[in-house]
Amino acid sequence: MSSLLARTGRHKQRYEDQLRLVAGCIPYRLEQNVEGCHGSSENKLLVLMISSPNRHDLVFPKGGWEDDETIREAACREAFEEAGVKGILSETPLGDWMFRSKSRQKSCSLEGGCRGYMFALKVTEELDSWPEQANYDRKWLTTEEAFKLCRYDWMRDALERFVTTLAEEIRGCRRNEESKEVAAIRPVSDAVEEQQMSSPGCFGKPSSVQHLENSCKCIVQA
Repeated sequence: MSSLLARTGRHKQRYEDQLRLVAGCIPYRLEQNVEGCHGSSENKLLVLMISSPNRHDLVFPKGGWEDDETIREAACREAFEEAGVKGILSETPLGDWMFRSKSRQKSCSLEGGCRGYMFALKVTEELDSWPEQANYDRKWLTTEEAFKLCRYDWMRDALERFVTTLAEEIRGCRRNEESKEVAAIRPVSDAVEEQQMSSPGCFGKPSSVQHLENSCKCIVQA
């Protein structure tokens, strides 16, 4: 059973070039069998955002990267502590962004500067209870809704990059599947031709084979 205590304090916080290092993620899921505009079956992409007290805008889970964990472990921990979700984290971050902590938004000093690394998290488990449940509400949104409600510009940029990256991955998977399907379809005429060529004393093709080849050209297309 996972501990329901969130980490507190910054005594283990990582810094680099006077910047506080932060890890976070964009939790998402694909809803299956959503009816498209032409009655076709489509997948609907939803992202999970969290709200803080007395605020109407939303953010993605994030927090300090500490010195006893990897950056991916930090991102997963923040998703669990703030949003109560677990899942499959992307191997590499979507990117990194420079920003100021909310308490130092109007400061001109170097203090309060952060570098945030954001990952994509495919949610596989949504918990009923989580460590910071009293501080954060969570909400599933379409990417269009998330973009409008997002509190920070740098998080909007991360969201745009996530959508682009996921679309490219989906297209790549589809191309791979189509290639496998095409490779698995072996024209009947090829098999018959190989059989005829391998048979000794066979110099021609019977009319029935010729007819089969002609029919195959209509059925199997590249």
